[in-house]
Amino acid sequence: MEEESSFFEKERDRLTAEITSGFEELLSSSNNLNRKLEEVLGMTREYETIAALWQSFHELMRGHHDEGEVSGEAEPQGLPGTGGHVLTASKSGNGGADQQQET
Repeated sequence: MEEESSFFEKERDRLTAEITSGFEELLSSSNNLNRKLEEVLGMTREYETIAALWQSFHELMRGHHDEGEVSGEAEPQGLPGTGGHVLTASKSGNGGADQQQET
């Protein structure tokens, strides 16, 4: 009977050590996952700051664009070098010929 109890105790100790090892591995993996999640959240906060900056820039530029339309000024669309910029010599569009005829 002593052999059976010693076998039982050995098996119990082996299983207890295996379970303990599994829990330690689980704890290590959970800590690693927690660190990675904190890194991701930190990067998300950084991107939120950048996104808010670009959003405010967009709203500012959109406000300037809307003000130009309300005041009735005909501003050329596009930026120089992008192909969308329109050059005009005068607002009449004929290079100042009207000014010469009036005088």
